[in-house]
Order: sequence, then C-alpha cells, then structure tokens
Amino acid sequence: MFQKILVANRGEIALRVIRACHDLGIEAVAVYSTADRGAPWLDVADQTICIGPAVSAASYLNIPRIIAAAEVSGAQAIHPGYGFLSENSKFAEQCRESGIEFIGPPVAAMDALGNKDKSKTVARKANVPTVPGSDGLVETEDEAKRFAHQVGYPVLIKASAGGGGKGMRVARDDASLVTGFAQARVEAEAAFKDGSVFLEKYLDRPRHVEVQLIGDQHGNVIHLFERDCSLQRRHQKLVEESPSPNLPDAVRKEMCAAAVRLAKEAKYYNAGTCEFLVDQQNNFYFIEVNARVQVEHPVTELVTGVDVIREQIRVAAGEKLSYAQKDVVQRGCAIEVRINAEDPARDFRPSAGVVKTWRPPGGPGVRLDSHVCAGYRVPSNYDSMVAKLLVHQPTRAEAFAVMRRALREFIVEGIHTTIPILRTIFDTPAFIEGKVDTTYIERELMPNWPG
Repeated sequence: MFQKILVANRGEIALRVIRACHDLGIEAVAVYSTADRGAPWLDVADQTICIGPAVSAASYLNIPRIIAAAEVSGAQAIHPGYGFLSENSKFAEQCRESGIEFIGPPVAAMDALGNKDKSKTVARKANVPTVPGSDGLVETEDEAKRFAHQVGYPVLIKASAGGGGKGMRVARDDASLVTGFAQARVEAEAAFKDGSVFLEKYLDRPRHVEVQLIGDQHGNVIHLFERDCSLQRRHQKLVEESPSPNLPDAVRKEMCAAAVRLAKEAKYYNAGTCEFLVDQQNNFYFIEVNARVQVEHPVTELVTGVDVIREQIRVAAGEKLSYAQKDVVQRGCAIEVRINAEDPARDFRPSAGVVKTWRPPGGPGVRLDSHVCAGYRVPSNYDSMVAKLLVHQPTRAEAFAVMRRALREFIVEGIHTTIPILRTIFDTPAFIEGKVDTTYIERELMPNWPG
C-alpha cells in the first residue's frame, strides 16, 4: 500500500480523497493555486504545495508542476479526482514513467474508452448496443449532411474527446447542421485541444442512466448498479439517484451486464462509469465511458456500502477488489443534488463571491460533501459546484421527504445557489413520478420558473 498520495485537484473532491487516504492510514498531499490559498480543505492535508496562479492551465492542468510536486513531496501515487487531468492519458502515462502510480485506469483503456468514437468500436465488439452513428469521425459539412439524410433528423453533433456538454449540438435541419458543426468543432478544440467530432441519431426525450464499474489489475470487474442522471440542464447534471425509477429489473440487469462486458473487452481496471441513453421503450444505448471517478459516486456508495475512492486506491496499489459481484446489493434509495454557485433566475449565471452564511442540513439519512464554510470566497476561475447534498432512505418516497427537509434547512447567503430551483424540482409531479428526461428542465421547468 502507498504511504503518501498527492491529490491533483481542488474543492470537495480533494477533501473526499484526502479523507479516504486518512481512512487507509495514508498521508495526503494537497496542491493548490494562488486562488485557493487558505482554502479549508488544505487544513486537512498532511502537506500542501502551491503549483501556480489561478488560471487552470498554469496550475491544476500543468502536468510538469504536478509531477514535480509529487516528486518533491515523496508521494508514490497521484489521485486526479474528476475534471482537470483525470481523463488525460498523457498525464497518466507521464506519471507512471516518472515512477508515480496514477490512480485510474491503464493508458490503453483510457485511450480506447476516453474517445467517444473509439469507445463505440469497443462497445460493438462487446455486443453492447450503441446509438446509430457515423462510421468514424466526420471531417466535412458534406459528410455530416450525408449522414443526417441517411438516418433522418434530428442528429447530435458530439466532440470525440471530453464531455460535460462541450462540443455538443443538436441539428434539426441542414441549416442548423452547418452552424452546429462549425460551433461544435471550435468549442471542442478550445476545451479539449481536439476539434474532431462525430454524429449520432438524436434520441427524443431519453433518460440518462449510467452504471458504476470497478475493476482490479487481476482481471476482476464488477458493477455497482446504476444511477439515473436524467435531470440536467445544458447536459450538466442537477440530480442523480439510484435505483433508476421505473426501470424494469430485466433491463437493469442486462444494462449492468453490458457495462461489465465492455470494461472487460477494454481490459479496464480502477473506477469508471458506463453511460447509456434509455428511450421511451426502455431500449438502452451506450454513449460513452467516463474513465475516472464521477461527481455522483456517493450515490452508489450509499446504496451499496462500497467506498469507491478507497477501492480506487487499493486497486491502484495492486490489491484485489474487496468485493465479488454476489456481495454487492442495492439497498434503499439514494439521491444527490448539486449545489452550484449559480443564479437559476438568471439563466444559471455563475455567482462567485464570499459566503456570508453557511448553515448546512443534517439529521438521519443526510450526507453533505463540501469544502465550503462561512467566510469562504468562491473563486470565479473554476467549476461552480460548492456542495453535494445526499439522502439515503429505504424507499424513494422517504428519500424525497428527507431531501425536501434538507433543502429547506440549507441556508446560504452571500452568493446565489441552485437551492431554490432544487426545492421546486422535488415538488414537481413529473419528477415525483419518475417521468422526466434529459430535456425536461429546459423544456418544461425553466420556462415557468420562477412563477
């Protein structure tokens, strides 16, 4: 087992990883930018190292500085968290070439599954259903039009690298295809240094369901069941839950089995998430693999009792999984909401500034993952998420009741947050009945909110 791990991230995920390290008796090194100097999570680390100025490219995305920090500190491994360099195979490769273990999947699997186009090829080999898509990358507008005319509009233009909704456009006719094709390529190049795109048939009003995977370096891969992430705005998740409501057990079983087949085909180990779209007839289609730990991994932890971060560390150290598939059981219902420093009334405009009041909820069945406290300054340089609020109860109805109570208790002043719209969401009949899709927020809720 490692004696010291460097955490190449910030905020709540940095704190989460530091805690997992301490639970395993491992020292944790936290890196930070000048914008995060004095941040609360740094007080919990055993050692802290400044790696550069506020701009991400000069700090949290600066590979040489992060590896140098690991070498100086004597860390044997680096945990990348999510975002930043977590899915950068070159970073993983450079870590291992420097004699530092990267706590994540092997480089070959990252390359095969981190690229959406390549990952579909792996999925087909593993007999995993995929959305009808272009045969490889699409280089020109004429190629894009030929595909769209072949499968019929609407079609989805997607960046081959990256995620989070960047480099993604829906085209419903030739005019919007031409515009969206150019915009997606430019956005993908700016976000991922890779402007390549491919096209897929656009599924109307699908659900977004993902399967949590964990594998070791001894060939063992298991699933930790699924999470439903259908409530999104601009492809950014707002609410995640497990189990997925109204998903037939037979479909759940086959989807989880398909995810495991894909991971084994790619010789994948460590944590990862296999994402699917589910149409209105409960047919599921593979869309991508997130080759890292997910923001919403605590949902899985609550319903299975498996500490995903701890397993990541153990697997990276060469140990076998602590669990066999038969040991993992889905118990109760867990729901997570993302508390972002954004103003929903102003089209989710980011809301940086000083948190004057921070009164978090508590009580039975409530978990809060956050790095924030009163007096903390939310910087404008990074992702706007300030907390993840979770509940776990025996039934979905009970989980909703506890979440409503927790959202009422949660008081934040000094910045705007997504708490007000989350309170509305949990009183929305369509969500209560489990009848929402990935476009519901923008199509149905936002036009009438607040109102």
